[in-house]
Amino acid sequence: MAKPQAPREGDGDPVWADSVWMDVMSAVDRTYADLVDYQERLERQNAELESLRSFHASVLASVSDILIVVSRAGLIEEVSASVPARTRLPRAALCGRPASDLFAEADRPALQEAMRRATDARSALTLEAGLETPEGPSAVELSLSPRFDERGRAAGLVLTGRSVAELRQAYAELAESHDELKAAQALLVRNEKLASLGRLLAGVAHELNNPISFVYANAHALGRYATKFEQYFEQVQAGAPREALIRLREELKLDREVRNLRDAVQGARDGAERVRDIVEDLRRLSSEGSGEMEGFDLVAVAQVATAWVLRGARRPVAVEVTGEAHLPVRGRPGHVQQVVMNLVQNALDAVEEVPEPRISIEHRIEGDRAVLTVRDSGPGVPEALAQAIFDPFFTTKPVGRGTGLGLPISHKIAEEHGGRLVLGEEGPGAAFRLELPLDREIR
Repeated sequence: MAKPQAPREGDGDPVWADSVWMDVMSAVDRTYADLVDYQERLERQNAELESLRSFHASVLASVSDILIVVSRAGLIEEVSASVPARTRLPRAALCGRPASDLFAEADRPALQEAMRRATDARSALTLEAGLETPEGPSAVELSLSPRFDERGRAAGLVLTGRSVAELRQAYAELAESHDELKAAQALLVRNEKLASLGRLLAGVAHELNNPISFVYANAHALGRYATKFEQYFEQVQAGAPREALIRLREELKLDREVRNLRDAVQGARDGAERVRDIVEDLRRLSSEGSGEMEGFDLVAVAQVATAWVLRGARRPVAVEVTGEAHLPVRGRPGHVQQVVMNLVQNALDAVEEVPEPRISIEHRIEGDRAVLTVRDSGPGVPEALAQAIFDPFFTTKPVGRGTGLGLPISHKIAEEHGGRLVLGEEGPGAAFRLELPLDREIR
């Protein structure tokens, strides 16, 4: 907190009402309550998303209802339980007969030719054929995949069939659930952003405590000054002689208190404005960040995001910022700010146990790309985990410390902006590169 400056000539004396402080504190309380509420929503949405993923897996599994193992000669060797159920033929009667006999006579030449081509090409083929059932031919989509023996020679085929009618129904259900998936994804983006804010509550509380304490201290000083002035003006109104008023003025040190009065008012104003700025920053950070794409400076957005994360650091961390001073890009600043916050927070977590923690942030231009690299001095990402760090719900943090959604959501945001988020080159610690298309038309 900077030391209050002396008032400039021409500054008026602001009038501060109790309602101003109440509004400030009320805004802080609402912001805290919103953060807690949004954290709880994130947990519920995670469970709902996992349930939705299981539902889609069951839909895809239910449409694959036919499996026939065929020898190189085209004879049936094994079938799934669904084949006898649909053809009304016992399994013993099926094994050993040509696979083409199970399908409509008109489709048999095409099926036999497809089986030959799949075997010769050693690759899968797909065609539609009618499976013979007591109710008549039932259209199925057949996938013919060659199988091989231990020497790599063609040993036959595996025919998997899916009911065309059921496939069409499943596609319709998937189309209907597409909007639900998009909505769930948008909500996860927002809630992961708010979860990141939740991790910064300790730093935010410290940031708010300083200016509020400053306001309180100056308010108490103003109260003391008011008491002295009231005492003096009571004697003036009572008609006290001039000599008595002079003595009282000296006893109360009114000349000094008049000078201190302006400092107290300016200090209270500085503290209140700092609280207002913090609350406004919180409001911007917790906003959804949706809307039209706009031009902005990636460096400026990264500076704000980094400052907020560092406020919540458990101990001091050396941060070095190098490179370009201005990187014009186009997108949604709120979403990109979330990406940078996630990268810096991950870097902080990585150096938590490092004796001399360091984080470096580099801004540079590579061709038509604006590149932001966040590197830490931590242990780095093991090669065995490098391929999984962008998978949803994958996390190396202890239970309760991470949702496993920060990097996957950041990766998705980068793609939506026409860029990418990748694990950078090998070296000490981990380095993540955020690449976005450069917009040179933005000044």
